Amino acid sequence: MSLTVDDRLLERAREGEVDDAAFVACVRDSLPYAWKVVSEVVERMREGASGFADNQTPPPDERARGQLLRALASDAMRGALERHFGVKLAFQNCHRLAAFDFAADGVAERYDRFVSPRAQLLNQSPELVDC
Repeated sequence: MSLTVDDRLLERAREGEVDDAAFVACVRDSLPYAWKVVSEVVERMREGASGFADNQTPPPDERARGQLLRALASDAMRGALERHFGVKLAFQNCHRLAAFDFAADGVAERYDRFVSPRAQLLNQSPELVDC
């Protein structure tokens, strides 16, 4: 299961749309490792002047890896996180998450390079074959 959804939120979803704040809170509470990584990358991005930051530290275990994969593989979760933090997220391998602020100069080009097939190929390593 990707998320732990409390009964009240599930009932709200059955009745109609759920706002981003409630959904983001569910993601934060259900996937704390993923939330921590995204939050830290966004914070570093905002502290710097480049409009970019990334995480290159592998998760400590398979449970953490699974959280990150679930959060970023879901269009709904990734989209809600991007709206919440006001960034564009990109993902390579099992842990290399990047945050981009498109208002910063040159970030669109940096994003295009990060998500290119070339970058994906160059980011491979034997240790990450099964991640």
